[in-house]
Amino acid sequence: MQNQKNSTGIKVGLTGNIGSGKSVVAEIFRILGVPVYHADLEAKKFLDNKNVQLEIKKRFGSAVFDNNLINRKKLAEIVFKNPEALSFLNSLIHPLVRQDLQLWIEKHSGFAYVVYEAAILFESGFYKNFDKIITVTSPLELSIKRVMKRDGIKREDVQIRIKNQWEQDKKIELSDFIINNDESQLILPQVLKINKKLTENQIS
Repeated sequence: MQNQKNSTGIKVGLTGNIGSGKSVVAEIFRILGVPVYHADLEAKKFLDNKNVQLEIKKRFGSAVFDNNLINRKKLAEIVFKNPEALSFLNSLIHPLVRQDLQLWIEKHSGFAYVVYEAAILFESGFYKNFDKIITVTSPLELSIKRVMKRDGIKREDVQIRIKNQWEQDKKIELSDFIINNDESQLILPQVLKINKKLTENQIS
């Protein structure tokens, strides 16, 4: 991993395929007092940006709007089935998220490390901007069931989203820490171990 130290300390990227449980892991870090930036949540906020909405209407038309607000479910149905459409949407949102992230990092200077949680950290190529990467893993079938239950969607819809993400093994190869969330072991001890290493700068 590239080691781009800055005044905030260590920049940690946290990721994992859909349904892996990365949001749960992020919440544990937050409880431990670690600043956590939720990229996917922040990205959704930028859908309210007037310029973003204008570009989306130009590309997808008024069908993805309800009462002048973006219908996120309709938009998701389009982009997750069309790689080109997804790439277009990301080209609108990602620059705004990255700009916002930089301000957030500056605001949280003085911490041993900060965590940036993102679903497509690797796929976007943004992982290269972090000192360390944590990937949360989970068996495919278990992940699918979690997402179906969480989002109330069909198996086919989950599988379409999975196709837009890298294979889990590829992410593991490029990660510094792995958290196993296959329900055979507890998550908390794994997070605490990583937190200890990062806090004490015992990283290589």
